[in-house]
Amino acid sequence: MNWFEKIKKYYDASLWTGKMVGNAVVKKKITVEQYKKITGEDYKK
Repeated sequence: MNWFEKIKKYYDASLWTGKMVGNAVVKKKITVEQYKKITGEDYKK
């Protein structure tokens, strides 16, 4: 399972918040496009 799949699973299970997913973008674990796929929102710095 890659980072995108793990983070999506955690977000969908309400184990991660949008802010936590955003931190994964900052740490380059996922892309801005993947952030939008996970949260349904545009990424804002």
